[in-house]
Amino acid sequence: MDTTLTDPLVGKLLDGRYRVESRIARGGMATVYLALDVRLDRTVAVKVMHRTLAEDPAFVRRFIGEAKSVASLSHPNVVHVFDQGTDGGNVYLSMEYVPGRTLRDVLRERGRLPAREALEVMIPVLAALGAAHQAGMIHRDVKPENVLLADDGRVKVVDFGLARAIEATNQTRTGVMIGTIGYMSPEQVTSGSADARSDVYSAGIMLFELVTGHQPYEGETPMSVAYRHVHDTVPAPSSLLPDIPPLLDTLVAQATARDPALRPVDATALLVAAVEAHRTLPRDSAPVAGQAGGQPTGPTGGHTAAAGFRQPPAAPAAGGVNHTLIQPRGDLLTGPAADPHPRPPAPARRGFRPNWYLVALAVVMVIAVGVTGWLFSQNTTIVVPVLTGKNVNVAQSEARALGFLVEIGKPENDEKVQKGNVIRTDPIAGTTVDKQSKIVLFPSDGPKRVVVPNVIGMTEAQARSDLARVTLTVDDVKKQPSNTVPRGQVMRTVPAVGNRVKEGTKIDLLVSAGLVAPDLKGMPRDQADALLRGAGFVPEFVEQTDAAQPCTVIAQDPQPNAEIDAGATIRLTVSLCNNPQWHWPWEINNSVPGDDGGDVAQPLAVVPNVMFKDVKAAREELRAAGMKVTVRKGLGRGRVLAQRPPGGQQVPSGTQVTIWH
Repeated sequence: MDTTLTDPLVGKLLDGRYRVESRIARGGMATVYLALDVRLDRTVAVKVMHRTLAEDPAFVRRFIGEAKSVASLSHPNVVHVFDQGTDGGNVYLSMEYVPGRTLRDVLRERGRLPAREALEVMIPVLAALGAAHQAGMIHRDVKPENVLLADDGRVKVVDFGLARAIEATNQTRTGVMIGTIGYMSPEQVTSGSADARSDVYSAGIMLFELVTGHQPYEGETPMSVAYRHVHDTVPAPSSLLPDIPPLLDTLVAQATARDPALRPVDATALLVAAVEAHRTLPRDSAPVAGQAGGQPTGPTGGHTAAAGFRQPPAAPAAGGVNHTLIQPRGDLLTGPAADPHPRPPAPARRGFRPNWYLVALAVVMVIAVGVTGWLFSQNTTIVVPVLTGKNVNVAQSEARALGFLVEIGKPENDEKVQKGNVIRTDPIAGTTVDKQSKIVLFPSDGPKRVVVPNVIGMTEAQARSDLARVTLTVDDVKKQPSNTVPRGQVMRTVPAVGNRVKEGTKIDLLVSAGLVAPDLKGMPRDQADALLRGAGFVPEFVEQTDAAQPCTVIAQDPQPNAEIDAGATIRLTVSLCNNPQWHWPWEINNSVPGDDGGDVAQPLAVVPNVMFKDVKAAREELRAAGMKVTVRKGLGRGRVLAQRPPGGQQVPSGTQVTIWH
């Protein structure tokens, strides 16, 4: 019977917006439907979480938070999340609909992929993971079921943050593993912790499977597979299939190191290595497509993959290690289950009866050789002294004085040993050698430092990639308006470009926000007009009756500091220019009360003309003339572009003068 016909959501209008057309797939945590967004008239994939999860308040809160984070992740290789909501007991996500197949479908059909083709799939996957890592997100469940291959050739990664949302449910607790055993990193198995390097490990396992057709570990139970992730080293793919290029062995080994500290720091770092490997591989270094380990596989036909749909493998190995599951960790440190096929006991050795004559002869020969060696060794051997930590020139002199032939080795980086001092010797200290033996002294080259690359003028993404290539990471990104640097380009780095810094140093980027609207409120009309036209903008003026000074800007659109394009039109509302009833305050009453109750005239001063002067010098000149000064940002070029009251006006001492730069 068609289960779609019996699904209560098919044909319904979900949340007053999504008309559910059909059911695409049903998994362990959610059901995916093809739906029409009636508000925007577009086809979407709607993932509805199972009721057991939707009834858990902790899950719903975490689910909503993760949905917001994923929705903010805009990347061409990530399935876009459009909307999130609840409708009664249904908690759902509205996502981009991707017609095509999962990577699992392709593996089931073809068995394994040629090396170049496997990298062409992995590169967009790593790009998506890298974008997520740099946004502070971890996938936690990287596997072929979560990679979609669209009919138009695009590669999309799905289900970011879902495993993290599951961690918030009452169904989980300390000592529980969440994820897919076949791709789970050792730290996820043992402690449940995951970071960007855990995704890198899973990606390495997936690359192994793409080029060999098999996962590296198989077992009768998920726990036996988990044990091997913790205790075994992933074999080189070429150890299974010799035609796999060594470059792929290196990539897999780096990504699947059991110690997270030995893996690339995030997917972007692995992406750089994968791109370089793809560039280096010869174009004809590919096995015959459609075979896995020499076994031909048959096609399965086309499948439609929607966002969030996990297509189960045809024959899951190791008790379902390809499925996302919640599984007790168990005692993984005590070893796997007992071998069901114990080895037969070794046969007992036959008795041995020594030939005492030969034994005695051997003892005499050993003693004779020992005595002879001792006689010849007198005053002909020396012990390698402790030279580490000493200046290499001092160590060289000491070694030569003892009778060594000294050679200076290649300097090595060291964070603790001062540059020019000896890090190690070969042979090591305490070794007894013949006189005139060679000893190699390896001097310290000081701490390893890398040069901050020149990323000025690059986009943020390009800068991140170049920094990751030299093991540097981006810490903070700040935006600053600029009239000269196009929006989105890097203007400056902290530490600055060219500085030598430690590996792993975090770099701050200052990125251009492009042109922004100047703050013109309160500026005289003629000065505002000149300022805008000089900067390439088009001013439009509308006069309005107002109590402000005549011909003065009282409002503007766009607002100050709003991002605008070059040549944009800026609309200014100004007060009437012929308002005879308006006067400067001091023109109405230029006096202050005196001690005797009468009025005393305020001293007047002439406002200096500071137009086009340096802002700092202008401020000092105005203050010296007895004025109070307010500085406002116009185009931010460091020189005065407008002032009010204008230069040459007589005003009472202490009058507020506003300047724009």
